[in-house]
Amino acid sequence: MCAGDSRLLFDLLIILGIVLLVFGTRKLREIGSDLGSAVKGFRQGLAGTDAHSKQARDANPERPDAEFPEIAAPQRPGRDPS
Repeated sequence: MCAGDSRLLFDLLIILGIVLLVFGTRKLREIGSDLGSAVKGFRQGLAGTDAHSKQARDANPERPDAEFPEIAAPQRPGRDPS
């Protein structure tokens, strides 16, 4: 380790100490738990979106735009879609 790395580590420990004093361990534990559940939900949402996209492609292999029909046939301004 060079001198710059130890200085950075020392600075991070000082910041961590100040954060612990301001928020307390209980609040930090709650924040960590909330953050972890948010990341978990985000990952599950991404996995669900990928599964939905795959199902749409498998259901309509000849139409790659079947998942988003509003993109497939854009409406021109001033025209009635019916």
